Amino acid sequence: MLPIPDDISTAFEAVLKKRAIPGSRHADYRKWLRYYLDFRSKYPLPDSKSEQVRLFIEKLRKKNQSPEQQKQAAQALSLFFESQLRKKDASPSQAEATIPTRAPLSDMQQPQRVPGTEPAIPEQADASPPGDGDLKASAPRSSSRPSVPPLSAGKRYNEWRCLEKSASPDWDKIIDNLAAEIKTRHYSRKTLKAYAEWGRKFQGFLRNKPPDELSAADVKAYLTYLAVKCKVSASTQNQAFNALLFLFRHILKKDFGDHKDIPRAKKSKYIPVVLSRKEIDAVLKHLGHPYDLAVKLLYGCGLRLYECVTLRVKNFNFDVGILTVHGKGSKDRTVPIPQKIVSELTAQLEAVNKLHDEDLAAGFAGVFLDGQLEKKYPKAAKDFIWQWFFPQLSLTFVEETKERRRYHLHETHVQCAFRSKVNTQIGRT
Repeated sequence: MLPIPDDISTAFEAVLKKRAIPGSRHADYRKWLRYYLDFRSKYPLPDSKSEQVRLFIEKLRKKNQSPEQQKQAAQALSLFFESQLRKKDASPSQAEATIPTRAPLSDMQQPQRVPGTEPAIPEQADASPPGDGDLKASAPRSSSRPSVPPLSAGKRYNEWRCLEKSASPDWDKIIDNLAAEIKTRHYSRKTLKAYAEWGRKFQGFLRNKPPDELSAADVKAYLTYLAVKCKVSASTQNQAFNALLFLFRHILKKDFGDHKDIPRAKKSKYIPVVLSRKEIDAVLKHLGHPYDLAVKLLYGCGLRLYECVTLRVKNFNFDVGILTVHGKGSKDRTVPIPQKIVSELTAQLEAVNKLHDEDLAAGFAGVFLDGQLEKKYPKAAKDFIWQWFFPQLSLTFVEETKERRRYHLHETHVQCAFRSKVNTQIGRT
């Protein structure tokens, strides 16, 4: 667990003394603050402080903390929020220092989103968690957010750890070659991440066995381990199989074997539970903007979540009522725009236009573009047609160029907002 940052610790300690909290309890209150900061670094949370407290206490309840402990934790958070209010008078230079600075990723890690490490965000330009209903494209964002452990500090957000160096230079070279091969084939970032992670897991299973000594027997042992010991699902085992097949064929240039005798995870016949039309209507009625509009596009146009959040202005053709979707595997398709939400879509377009004008007036560098598009079209990042239809509120600071760019709404923001409303509204329908 990460230590409490010095600036937060100092302000928090001052409030504890001001509120005459007995010194014997200071350690407990600091403990709850550390737990909360760790919780906040791992999970996207609403902007509402009361909702953050509720979710945190719910987490403690699941961890079997007593009611007294839950009450004390809630009080600790109340004092923490009070301590942060006292920092609003910080100087501009101090406020600027708290803006998340995210360095750009490698070519494969550049937006397609991510980010940054969740992804250091560019798959998320905004390091702040989603709001419950007040995230509007044209709303300003204060730069004086409290300094808290960055999202990349949480395990969940270190999604490119598989590309970092390990204790084995030989394996590091193999993973680098694998990444280069996937980029050459123009596979998606998610494919790179998945295959590189399986390569690292395979490396760990073999305890850094030299790549030159790998054989089909090692693959059989690992896949058997996954099926028998780890009891992974059929889809997980198949992904591991495909990742190792790619590794052997294209990187190691070795025989992979047929592996017909390997125990395979049984494919489930699970029937998913889906929301009814009535339940969807109930959720949408209480879902805040822009999440409600994103969900309407998901259902109305049959989009994947990632396809939805990465829509750009140019994808909409209101004259003919067509939405062009850049789908999985670089396969484009067109779908009709639901006439019922055209007015909401045009209102969102106007909000994006207003935000874009403000960005240009402030001298920002525009949006992130895929691959080498910016080299081919140098002015595209600032062109209105290339702006995200669902932009993030805050900007991503690019360390190398000292620029601020805007990323699109993060997938987990939509998921978190939707799940929250499902949990609170479905029981009332």
